[in-house]
Amino acid sequence: MSSWGALLRRGHLGTEADRATFRTLHTASQASPPLRAGLTTSSAERSLKYLRALLGAPAVAMTDTTDLLAWDGGRNHHAVQPPVIAAGTLGNGRTVVVDGADIACIEPSCLIRQAIVAPLEVDEKVVGTLQVFTGSASASLVRATTEVARWVSGQLELAELDASRTRLMEAEVRALRAQISPHFVYNSLTAIASFTRTDPERARELLLDLAEFTRYSFRRHGEFTTLAEELRSIEAYLVIEKARFGDRLRVTLRVAPEVLPVVVPFLCLQPLVENAVQHGIEGKVGDGEITILAQDADHECLVTIEDNGVGEDPEKVRRALAGDGNTDSVGLANVDERLRAAFGDDYGLVVETAEGAGTKVTVRLPKFRPGVHV
Repeated sequence: MSSWGALLRRGHLGTEADRATFRTLHTASQASPPLRAGLTTSSAERSLKYLRALLGAPAVAMTDTTDLLAWDGGRNHHAVQPPVIAAGTLGNGRTVVVDGADIACIEPSCLIRQAIVAPLEVDEKVVGTLQVFTGSASASLVRATTEVARWVSGQLELAELDASRTRLMEAEVRALRAQISPHFVYNSLTAIASFTRTDPERARELLLDLAEFTRYSFRRHGEFTTLAEELRSIEAYLVIEKARFGDRLRVTLRVAPEVLPVVVPFLCLQPLVENAVQHGIEGKVGDGEITILAQDADHECLVTIEDNGVGEDPEKVRRALAGDGNTDSVGLANVDERLRAAFGDDYGLVVETAEGAGTKVTVRLPKFRPGVHV
């Protein structure tokens, strides 16, 4: 039995009215997760039994703008009617009560005489209907159906927001890929070419590293990857940059084996390392150093990327993390947003920097999060 059920059974929620309220909230909470996936056949099928329980109706249906998505409650001989009786509400956006020939049937034992059709709206646009089939559409049931439809609409609005945010983040990942500039490719190939005569084997290895880096960066599948895969791409990138910088660039990479399987958003660390090279070390006079540590921290993995480069104005970094697209640290904002979207607000970036003092970026990652997998 769920914790809600246990509380109700033990009578810890006070009066019968209190218990009825909590039962209603619990039922609504069970309908919410499917609806947060959007208005689909699957979400309608999984949520309707809870919506019917909320309304206490003999049967309920859900449609989109053209078709029946799901029916719950038996009396399936009425299941052909929802797309037809939805037309009025889809056109005017109002809750209506339908009766007579529109819901008539030839079953003598069927008690359904009326249907309440309420609009489902997203961004002020009617995207479907919630329908309640009943023997008598009382005023209270009409009000309840309208309110439940508004609540369902709210869940669908949240689903659309989630989908919009996902589309935005995917677009930003494409933008990150596009930032693998011709300048970097040109410099990499120039560095490789310089070894073709003096050290052909090293030139060959660098070409393989460049191929590995580009293969990973432009892969088409999966929102998530493992820390091991992300670090492998970073290592290939840094090998190429070390060939270009020569002895000017020192790299320290220390990784606890226990954290290699940790699941991370795709391209969540690589942009941070590229930022350390391009904005930290590139403009520095003298030697540059980058240190990457991935440590086991109980239920979490702690990754730090630190450079001794030119540093950055902390206010500029703050604005970048707040979403100011006018800075040249778009990669930071993208990574921060995707970490928060995947794991919650406790898992964004922490950036410590000052002009002339280098930069340290800390990333906390949960070792496991339900729903997050490769």
